[in-house]
Amino acid sequence: MLLRPHQRTKLDDTNDTDFYAMPRFVTHVDEGFIDQLTQLYRDRLKPNTRIFDMMSSWVSHLPEEIEFSHVEGHGLNEEELARNPQLAHYFVQNLNENPSLPLADEDFDAVLNCVSVQYLQYPDAIFSEIHRILKPGGIAIISFSNRMFYQKAITAWRDGTEASRVELVKSYFQSVPGFSPPEVITRQSSVPNFLQMLGVGGGDPFYAVIAQRLG
Repeated sequence: MLLRPHQRTKLDDTNDTDFYAMPRFVTHVDEGFIDQLTQLYRDRLKPNTRIFDMMSSWVSHLPEEIEFSHVEGHGLNEEELARNPQLAHYFVQNLNENPSLPLADEDFDAVLNCVSVQYLQYPDAIFSEIHRILKPGGIAIISFSNRMFYQKAITAWRDGTEASRVELVKSYFQSVPGFSPPEVITRQSSVPNFLQMLGVGGGDPFYAVIAQRLG
């Protein structure tokens, strides 16, 4: 098993659906992070392809100049998803209760997850689903910083360092046969963690772990 039972626990173990019931029309990372993520999408995503934005909200940070054939959204707050102009369709589902995605096999060219991977209690099941819905050669991009809803992040994430969290996401990919070796992209901030969490200058650190579904 990828995570031990105690590593999956959260400080707030109430239902995630209740926690996300009220919409939050904010961005959880700074403009520097968002700019870097959009540029990464610009570099790695292709026009006229099918995109799945998993654990999304009212913004997807996709480059506006690229036209995709379909962008499917998923999240826990319908009001946020309905506000997202880049989604062609969306659905609401608690992945910690039901990790099976209602999506067809080999149907997407890319799966994206922005600053939400820390909340997955069963990442082994979710990353198996990511592999299942990706087309051969399709790409998965998991991006994150050091910010989180602390009470809703799993213990394995909360108790880790930034470096160990990168390794954790790499292990999620590595636990599923059929993914390429994960690639890591980082942009560190020069400001100490505790100051960043207080919103004091220097910019949010940027991490992305990327892998492809092998043929």
